[in-house]
Amino acid sequence: MSDFDWSDLDARLLQLLVAVVEAGSITGAAQSLGVTQSAVSHQLDKLRAITGDALFVKSGRGIVATARAAGLAVQARELLRQLQGFAQSGAFDPARWKGTVTIAANDFQREVLLPTLAQRLREQAPGLALRIIPSDVPSLEMLRDGVCDLAISPRPPEGSDIVQKRLFEDRYVVYFDASVRTAPTTVQDYLAADHITVVYEPRRTLHLDRTLEARGLHRRFAVMVPGFGALPAFLRGSPLLATAPSLLARRFMAGFGSCEVPVPCPPLPMYLIWHRRHQDDAAHRWLRELLASNSPPTA
Repeated sequence: MSDFDWSDLDARLLQLLVAVVEAGSITGAAQSLGVTQSAVSHQLDKLRAITGDALFVKSGRGIVATARAAGLAVQARELLRQLQGFAQSGAFDPARWKGTVTIAANDFQREVLLPTLAQRLREQAPGLALRIIPSDVPSLEMLRDGVCDLAISPRPPEGSDIVQKRLFEDRYVVYFDASVRTAPTTVQDYLAADHITVVYEPRRTLHLDRTLEARGLHRRFAVMVPGFGALPAFLRGSPLLATAPSLLARRFMAGFGSCEVPVPCPPLPMYLIWHRRHQDDAAHRWLRELLASNSPPTA
């Protein structure tokens, strides 16, 4: 009774069978597979024991496949094709991606990162729709419950199932209407002025202000708005100061005067955030890499 059964079959034996059938010789099969002739002969003996057939017989100076081997080679090619498809099932072609991807981001991140991403998606994944929702201060539930596929924020939520990647780091500058006032040059000038600030959640100040308050410094707020996009309308024609990311000078704050903040400010890092269940997904990984590759350089 044979020591082998069908469960001893593997892809290498199937490849060996096809190679010998196609080459018509042990030598040719060994060359195509990159192994020795003795290794081919040994594996053929194993395959003969499994199938219970001679598989190949001598014919002149070469060998020919038996009728059984020729039939098995047809099946082997199909099995190898299926195995290859199984192994490559995670392969991803963005041009064939159809659906909607949801990214949670506030107006600063939307302004700096997402228009370029949208353009790249139209070029490389035209079947994909980009949906953008406000992130406010991202919560664990937003990512865990699938409300969004990615979040972009300077404040990643803490959770063992949440993954983050630092995209870039910006810095704060002071914006002002140069037709109304001059730049604050001292700490006293800066703190004596009326300020406009962004408040995403009630009673939650920016990290900037918590840092200043820890040093005993307090800004006086005359206007509080829900996003950076509202700053220009209130700043224009007023003596207000707006302390905001430097990258906003590209569009939102274009045309306003700006200067360095005359008090120490924390950096403004930006993170890409996702749930761990997406970590190894090929489409999600491609999207993350595309977004990261179009991030601005650190200021």
